[in-house]
Amino acid sequence: MKNFTLTLLVMLSFTLFQGCDKETERMEDFLAEFATVIKQGDSYRFELDNGKILTPVDIKDYSGSDGERVIIYWTPIYGDSVKINHILPIFSGGVLIEGFPERYINDPLKITSVWVEGEYLNLILEIEYHNTPHSFALFKDTSVTGTDLYLAHSNNNDQPGYPQAMYASFNLKTLRSQNGAAVPFRLFINTNKGLQQFNFLIGAR
Repeated sequence: MKNFTLTLLVMLSFTLFQGCDKETERMEDFLAEFATVIKQGDSYRFELDNGKILTPVDIKDYSGSDGERVIIYWTPIYGDSVKINHILPIFSGGVLIEGFPERYINDPLKITSVWVEGEYLNLILEIEYHNTPHSFALFKDTSVTGTDLYLAHSNNNDQPGYPQAMYASFNLKTLRSQNGAAVPFRLFINTNKGLQQFNFLIGAR
């Protein structure tokens, strides 16, 4: 795939050695991807970042909001119909035009994955967490000609703890030009190894 997506495909086969016949059993395909919640009345659907919309055949004990960003763990059934195994809400936000650099806090963290798909910047990070929630934001540096974004991370004086995965997704639609042309941008993240730069492109609309 051109852009990395958080996708798990588990195919595990067991061979049964009972009697003379051998039969193969396979666990059902299991996938996990970032998605946006589409709520209509009491029904839910989920739009993947590639534009595909998944319709659950049944969903229980879920009360998400329209537009919420989540990770869905799902199994294909037929067409766009899927079985939902689990839904994980994740941190989400947009690009902040004001506040850089005075509100920019860059406590270091570890990057597991970072990618752009559709109009979203998605991140899988690793933070050292004890018991105080960390804060995140995405700032635009308006003092430069191009589009430079800075991921802010504050540990809020959290005490040393243990590594924990952190999932975040930022909507980039405010960066688009009026004519819908592709928009290149640079992303800066302070890590345990220093400031790292990533070059991305929001595709043409």
